[in-house]
Amino acid sequence: MQLLPRYLLKNRTEVVVNDVGFVTEYRSVYSRQVKVYKGIDNVLEFRAINADQKPVDVSAYTPKFQAFDENQNMVLQYDGDVLQGDDSAATRGLFTVTVRESDLLNVPQQYLSFSLHLEDANGDATLIYSDVAFGNTGTMFVSGEAYPGPKATKSVSTFSQVGLNISQVAEPYWVSTVIDAEPGINGNDALHTVVVYTTGYEGTLKVQGTLENQTSDDTAWTDITELALTGLDTITHANFNGVYSFIRFRADSDPADKITKVLIRN
Repeated sequence: MQLLPRYLLKNRTEVVVNDVGFVTEYRSVYSRQVKVYKGIDNVLEFRAINADQKPVDVSAYTPKFQAFDENQNMVLQYDGDVLQGDDSAATRGLFTVTVRESDLLNVPQQYLSFSLHLEDANGDATLIYSDVAFGNTGTMFVSGEAYPGPKATKSVSTFSQVGLNISQVAEPYWVSTVIDAEPGINGNDALHTVVVYTTGYEGTLKVQGTLENQTSDDTAWTDITELALTGLDTITHANFNGVYSFIRFRADSDPADKITKVLIRN
């Protein structure tokens, strides 16, 4: 029998507050890297202490948390929740910051810098230091390993005309840019989902696929499924199964300004 222990721990970090004007001791306080996971709410717990390692009463403050990417663009911003109730030694100085699942949906796996300060009722800020040089930033890693989430959706919005209507020899039609169908990651029952956004488009939109390793003007395309749009449709979807090398969309009437975009998830 394999015993696999797992640990249920609080993600707690001690932070030094210069709340009475004394020099903050020379030690790192955010030295432990904070890790948060995509796909779930992450509760970060902080304890505010002074230079003597004693918990600080933060009940009169609102903790402020901000996280930035490498270009100093703000990615996350929250007000913390003070846990201090009866001002006992067990809860004094404690506050939490909840990094919500929904806010991490569009944040790629990366390192972020974060900062903290305490704000009183008048809007005055009390600094929380993070290093021996009186810096105010820590490091947080956003991980997508535990809950990877859905695959990214691919989008096409550009169509080009292929046929020419010359003496009815060939009826014109329009094809989209080609999308990689990612056959290497799909099994024989690979499910694909297509969503079409239209405004007044009337005609047929076909989903076409090919098994060739690369595409050119001579590529053989086969019809997978088709959507009949009446002009009143705004959002139409379709699901289909199969392993293909590439996928494209074929419209039998001019989609300019009428097919806004087509989204597909393999």
